[in-house]
Amino acid sequence: MEHAVGILILTIAIATVLNVLFKRFEIPTVIGYVFAGFIISTFFHLAEESRTFLMHLAEFGIVFLMFTIGLEFSIGHLKRMKKEVFLFGSVQVALSGLIFTLAGYGFFHLDVKAAIVIGFALSLSSTAIVLKILNESNEIHAGYGRLSLGILLFQDLAVIPILLMVSFFSHTDRSVGAMLLNTIGGAVVIYVGLFVFGKYFIERFFDWIMASESDEIFLVSVLFGVISASAFAEYAGFTYSLGAFLAGMLLSETKYRYRIEADLVPFRDILLGVFFVTIGMLIDWHAIVTHIGMIVLLLVSVMFLKGLVIFGTLRFFVQERTALKTAMALFQIGEFALAVFALARSHNIISAEVNQVLIVTVILSMIITPFVLNNIKRIANAMFREPETLRERALAAGGYENHVIVCGYGPIGEKVVASLKEKGVLYVILEHDVKVVDKVIEEGEEAIYLANAAQKNILSHFNIERASAVVVTIENELQRQLICENIASFRLPVKSIVKVNNDVEERIYKDMGITSVINARDTIAGLLSREAFICQLMQERPD
Repeated sequence: MEHAVGILILTIAIATVLNVLFKRFEIPTVIGYVFAGFIISTFFHLAEESRTFLMHLAEFGIVFLMFTIGLEFSIGHLKRMKKEVFLFGSVQVALSGLIFTLAGYGFFHLDVKAAIVIGFALSLSSTAIVLKILNESNEIHAGYGRLSLGILLFQDLAVIPILLMVSFFSHTDRSVGAMLLNTIGGAVVIYVGLFVFGKYFIERFFDWIMASESDEIFLVSVLFGVISASAFAEYAGFTYSLGAFLAGMLLSETKYRYRIEADLVPFRDILLGVFFVTIGMLIDWHAIVTHIGMIVLLLVSVMFLKGLVIFGTLRFFVQERTALKTAMALFQIGEFALAVFALARSHNIISAEVNQVLIVTVILSMIITPFVLNNIKRIANAMFREPETLRERALAAGGYENHVIVCGYGPIGEKVVASLKEKGVLYVILEHDVKVVDKVIEEGEEAIYLANAAQKNILSHFNIERASAVVVTIENELQRQLICENIASFRLPVKSIVKVNNDVEERIYKDMGITSVINARDTIAGLLSREAFICQLMQERPD
């Protein structure tokens, strides 16, 4: 274990140096992590214990990613996405899997079983990379982001029958009926264990945790819930990530959604970094040198055919521009394909040589993806003009636009909201005190959320860059300063208004870049002087 910890420290050091250098050239951090893993596995002896330790640690990155995605999509939201998940997702997996199976059998002369396993594994895309970048760019709620998420969710479900298929091909003594019965039984267990239990107990449990008024206990209870749900799903025969996603969906129905998301983001991003490091460790440079021609041919063919299938399917249902962006987002091969290949190799369905070619192809497709996603609008603009028709302004799925964000719902915040409501202005309230949120919701206010505006990802979620203004009414000086620092850190200038108590604070916030600073002392002094002047005039007025 000491050796494993040493390797982990060395990996973090290499990844940090690489990402600092790569950031100067706007190269995504994902690439830095992958290269760090490649360097570690190539130039340092990695014991099996260390590799296993990192692999297990990396699994939690996917778990927390899927959990936070689940927080974004409630059960009702998933029902509204049934076309994206079950129609588009099933068509994409079925068509892609069939095409790749026929290609593997006809052109590469693979065994029928190997061709089927490889073909359907290649139909899977990278949940980790696509959703991470869509979240960072706040495109998860865009048209192509919604389509990408729906198809990815179906692909995560499709992993289960693909893995079952591998087991069936390698264990001819087990009947298909018995395996299907086990899967259905596992699904029933998950439904009863997570949905029924969660629906009636989960919010009460967190109400009880919040009564402790301890941030530490709250965070530990969230971690306990995520890991327990993931382990429960795995025990029932499904993937860790599916259990985490379902747990996130359950918690998205509670008032603790935004606070949970903000608390878990640091863990998610760090562990995702470890996951991409382990992906880099799988690269064998000998295989690249030996089979470079085959790898390039396979890489180009798979990404082109997969993108073509997605575009061809979606263009009949959505705008061609949206279909193209979705195809470019999902044309890579995903991390779950690596799990399928590993299982197939352990059962001798595919050879070691084919396995290594496939691994390198998958990883190269994942490396290409961030560059495509970061330039997806530019590529789409070159092929299709962006429609200029006005879209109806709506708050569906967090797509806030031209709204006012009110940070804090104390006495001042309450008056600001009352004024906005009277004038018919679209607004959203962010308040971190659960008691205040409960009280205001009971009074009928629907636009208030339990969220800490001092965390940048919260402001991003509520689309601060498309807000007409942000009003900071927080009285706590530290919280107020953290919020304003986050507002000032966004790329686009945001119209921001904050109340301060004195001249020193006024200078600090103006230097920070806050556009409107209201000095309470000067304002009150001005009002008092005006009232005194009015009284003086009234006294001097002749009878």
